[in-house]
Amino acid sequence: MDDMSSAAPGQPAPTPEGLLETVEVTTGPNPHFSVIWLHGLGADGHDFEPVIPMLGLPAEAQVRFVFPHAPVRPVTLNGGMPMRAWYDIKAISASRDQDEAGIARSAAQVEALLAREQARGVPPGQQLLAGFSQGGAMALHVALRYPQRLAGLIALSSYLLFPERLATERAAANADLPVFVGHGSEDPVVPAAMGVATARQLEALAQPVSFHSYPLPHSVSVPELADIGRFLRDCGVGAKPAS
Repeated sequence: MDDMSSAAPGQPAPTPEGLLETVEVTTGPNPHFSVIWLHGLGADGHDFEPVIPMLGLPAEAQVRFVFPHAPVRPVTLNGGMPMRAWYDIKAISASRDQDEAGIARSAAQVEALLAREQARGVPPGQQLLAGFSQGGAMALHVALRYPQRLAGLIALSSYLLFPERLATERAAANADLPVFVGHGSEDPVVPAAMGVATARQLEALAQPVSFHSYPLPHSVSVPELADIGRFLRDCGVGAKPAS
């Protein structure tokens, strides 16, 4: 992600054995909503920290933003260089040569973070998954298959993993989950056509999806973040849940 602002650094969260290390930023003392945001290939959990003030959430919003660090692993696409990655990549492709074992491991780790938020008092219906690039692909993969209803899903500059399996693997609980798909029209890394294909496949499954195109390369922009903020508010983020 291109660096666009500065913000007070988040705090590392306690890491029980087996959980991913995370950076956390809370906007209030008693979070009612959680947003788990997955970074892209080679980045880390600090990458999207600075965007929180740019989302335009209400001042009274009490949200926990959780930014996990992906494990370090060799990445074939980058000459086998070890870096933070949710799974190995041989080529930017929706289906070809996918690292199924790596995807499954990361999916289980993301699900463990969702479960931790529930244990901390934020039910699944007040949790959102978000991600950029490879992290967006993981967010799509996990949220659409998650057995408990979430609040929303944000996929930025990303694509569907195993799109041919989605119709049979999609969880009924999240068949009506609202999805925000954003993509740069000038993206040289994950072609814009992959974002368009993601939105069209979700539409074909009657998934509520809003597609947003921006004149960008492989990055996010201030207008996109403003649209994400509106999507979060539409999903209830910032509202006080009924007691």
